[in-house]
Amino acid sequence: MSKNKFNLTLPPGSIESHSSPIVPVVAAASSNDTEKTTCKTSIEVLQERLEELGMDDTQRKRMEFFLCQKEKIGELADDDFEKLGELGAGNGGVVMKVKHRSSGLIMARKLIHLEVKPAIKKQIIRELKVLHECNFAHIVGFYGAFYSDGEISICMEYMDGGSLDLILKKAGKIPESILGTITLAVLKGLNYLREKHAIMHRDVKPSNILVNSGGEIKICDFGVSGQLIDSMANSFVGTRSYMSPERLQGTHYSVQSDIWSLGLSLVEMAIGMYPIPPPDAITLAAIFAPEGGAAPPPSAPAPANDDSQAASSNGPRPMAIFELLDYIVNEPPPKLPAGVFSDEFKDFVDHCLKKNPSERADLKMLLNHAWMKRAETEEVDIAGWVCRTMGLTPTTPTRQQAAAPPPS
Repeated sequence: MSKNKFNLTLPPGSIESHSSPIVPVVAAASSNDTEKTTCKTSIEVLQERLEELGMDDTQRKRMEFFLCQKEKIGELADDDFEKLGELGAGNGGVVMKVKHRSSGLIMARKLIHLEVKPAIKKQIIRELKVLHECNFAHIVGFYGAFYSDGEISICMEYMDGGSLDLILKKAGKIPESILGTITLAVLKGLNYLREKHAIMHRDVKPSNILVNSGGEIKICDFGVSGQLIDSMANSFVGTRSYMSPERLQGTHYSVQSDIWSLGLSLVEMAIGMYPIPPPDAITLAAIFAPEGGAAPPPSAPAPANDDSQAASSNGPRPMAIFELLDYIVNEPPPKLPAGVFSDEFKDFVDHCLKKNPSERADLKMLLNHAWMKRAETEEVDIAGWVCRTMGLTPTTPTRQQAAAPPPS
């Protein structure tokens, strides 16, 4: 059997068991026929492990299909890609939509320009390889990372619905039922990272939550490379408007900081604008007017992007970044407006947005919250909503799973 190029692994059973033997997920093969057999056999052996992660049949099949595709691609290099367009920019890099020439696979390629020593670049690439082990239904798929022409490239699964900040601009605001399903997926993703890899996200916000036309919801851009985080911190001022009070104050922070960021993101997506400073009663009345439709009124600013807050003629006055951070630390936390959302949703957000991290709900509490229990049982057509909002053609899991393997 040929060497497994990626050393693909399923995550250890717990954060204490990182030293346990690692089992390859997919073995490389020398021909198309043996590729199919090897992929099928090796993944079948590990189906029980996949079930332990709480994925349903559809999610497991999607994961198996992704891992088989990934193994056929091999190592990645700059010349392998054809540029198709830009997907977005921020967090120190630009994200391109690209086609992998030999396989025809569409990917998202994030390019991060760093002025650092070669040894640091090598360490970043080495640390990013941890992403090969992050295989879960609510974590964006990782194809590989490499360094070329002064830039770190991180190649990821392409999510055709885009990020929630872009969707929010089109939708105006996101309905509570949709937010419930999204939140459940995000919590499961954060819990997976913490329990299986001892990783906290560090940058939860709408632009780091992705959706696709198949109804999948996945988080991206979590902090697996300490060296990359440090290098980017030295080269630019990162997003701070979603950071928790304790993190802005420079004190010790934990996964509880991610919970604050999630709560703040939920308020923003529910009302259609960054909620600090809070909108006044007139602005809220305009946003939630019965005949207001999906689009926000002219008085509602667009969501905050990076460290700037959008200004508008009639909405809350724009704040300078330091004024904004001072507000987050010293003023009462945002709340959902009364009379618009369910009591369960408002209570969930309140538990996320406690100024004191010791009073804030943790992941386990939130996963067991009444609003999440409702989201588990509620039938919500995420795929249909994403496709209508973004003008996409609906796809089904079976189409994705039954797709012909890329040409070798």
